Amino acid sequence: MDSRYTSTAGIGDLNQLSAAIPATRVEVSVSCRNLLDRDTFSKSDPICVLYVQGVGNKEWREFGRTEVIDNTLNPDFVRKFILDYFFEERENLRFDLYDVDSKSPNLSKHDFLGQVFCTLGEIVGSQGSRLEKPIVSPICDHFLQFETHFLETSQAKILGGIPGKKCGTIILTAEELNCCRDAVLMQFCANKLDKKDFFGKSDPFLVFYRSNEDGSFTICHKTEVVKNTLNPVWQAFKISVRALCNGDYDRTIKVEVYDWDRDGSHDFIGEFTTSYRELSRGQSQFNVYEVVNPKKKGKKKKYSNSGTVTLLSFLVETEVSFLDYIKGGTQINFTVAIDFTASNGNPAQPTSLHYMNPYQLNAYGMALKAVGEIVQDYDSDKMFPALGFGAKLPPDGRISHEFALNGNPQNPYCDGIEGVMEAYYRSLKSVQLYGPTNFAPVINHVARYASSVKDGSQYFVLLIVTDGVISDMAQTKESIVNASKLPMSIIIVGVGPAEFDAMVELDGDDVRVSSRGKYAERDIVQFVPFRDYIDRSGNHVLSMARLAKDVLAEIPEQFLSYMRARGIKPSPAPPPYTPPTHVLQTQI
Repeated sequence: MDSRYTSTAGIGDLNQLSAAIPATRVEVSVSCRNLLDRDTFSKSDPICVLYVQGVGNKEWREFGRTEVIDNTLNPDFVRKFILDYFFEERENLRFDLYDVDSKSPNLSKHDFLGQVFCTLGEIVGSQGSRLEKPIVSPICDHFLQFETHFLETSQAKILGGIPGKKCGTIILTAEELNCCRDAVLMQFCANKLDKKDFFGKSDPFLVFYRSNEDGSFTICHKTEVVKNTLNPVWQAFKISVRALCNGDYDRTIKVEVYDWDRDGSHDFIGEFTTSYRELSRGQSQFNVYEVVNPKKKGKKKKYSNSGTVTLLSFLVETEVSFLDYIKGGTQINFTVAIDFTASNGNPAQPTSLHYMNPYQLNAYGMALKAVGEIVQDYDSDKMFPALGFGAKLPPDGRISHEFALNGNPQNPYCDGIEGVMEAYYRSLKSVQLYGPTNFAPVINHVARYASSVKDGSQYFVLLIVTDGVISDMAQTKESIVNASKLPMSIIIVGVGPAEFDAMVELDGDDVRVSSRGKYAERDIVQFVPFRDYIDRSGNHVLSMARLAKDVLAEIPEQFLSYMRARGIKPSPAPPPYTPPTHVLQTQI
């Protein structure tokens, strides 16, 4: 591999970057009560989708989804939303509830159950950081079309649905995350559980909850269901200590035992309590628990228990972090690629995204400067290979989809983001914007280097700045699927007002990118619409901290997913330099 294509992330720079990003991370748990029942022969199968509002144009963007829970109107979702809490900013949130009818990720294919608007500060600031709000349904009129027919159109518009129609309640709880990095691998079995099924035994599963300061409990894990047995052995499962007890080893952990029923009305068998400290004793007489059903105990004098649950194994693992690899010497290599296609408009015209305004940065310049200043903190020598694509090059008008911005294909490095900006403006004066908009060549360009170093010593990140109009979608998907096996990530920053549906599809958060029947091994693409972070004039970034967070949001986890899949551990950090004794004596 060409050694010029390597650069080492500086730990000091990383620390400076992390200091610029709010350190407070909040875990939001979601429960609902009395949801609308949209299924004819069973109950709803709810999912909760969280949207966050853009800082600039107030556009709602999907943040994440919970799991689907079958047959219930009172779900307690295990999957949490982890958000950065910006004290100085109003963080608007929207929780949408759906009844899932198929495996399609397209929400329009499912029945809408209602939504709730609030801010993160509203949740955190509520008593006990627990917020309870009614779920409203702007389309209750769609749900009950016959009734809606008799409402005045204007009245329905104002009311947002049918007056008095109850759509249920959402319960949102927030807790600041502890920095505990341990995870625990546990396995349980049970013995002589109560028989709950008329024609069989029981289909038992466990539900784990951690206690809260106000005496309530937050769900943190569910085991699988073991069918038709009173003596189940559940599969071992891994859970972070943060999720289990948020680092408080004496915090009460409640475990409930249920008999699974197809219609969602799972039969309660009993419960017991423990703590991380107790569990950490491992397999012993201390970790055999009586499963008690309080109602049965109150009714039957001779009742002792509804069976026992035994801890079979308990193994603690320390989760390694992105920074552990950086400290161990892993190098991060950034490459910048800029869209020079005609869809951006004639650079001589003020309407062009590449317009050369002598008084202010154009759309690409703003995005490059803002995002580049974030990215360069990962790079100690601040030297970036910078490429362009989709232009006709002088002197012969050859179309290129991976040309060096500085004009030197053998050494495409630019000195810092300022160097990239200079090369970008020089290229605008010499090349002709053309097309088509092909992403695959620049992805394959970086992939060639990434494929030569798979031992974890280097990781490659490609930053593509584009107007989002893509011509080679099939080839790009194939390139991403192939690159997903390599130590590589792609950040796509979209500039301009276009619809970015194709970029969202490439992001692959909802549906993993696939090509010719093969799915990407892991998610390696992060898409960020730059317009969400600038003011109405388009001249100023509203929140560099939030932009930094969103641009780099998925890179550490994508990096770690590669290292985990390959079984690559971080190298020990080198010891701090100690001057020789004679030097110290000379100084004295």
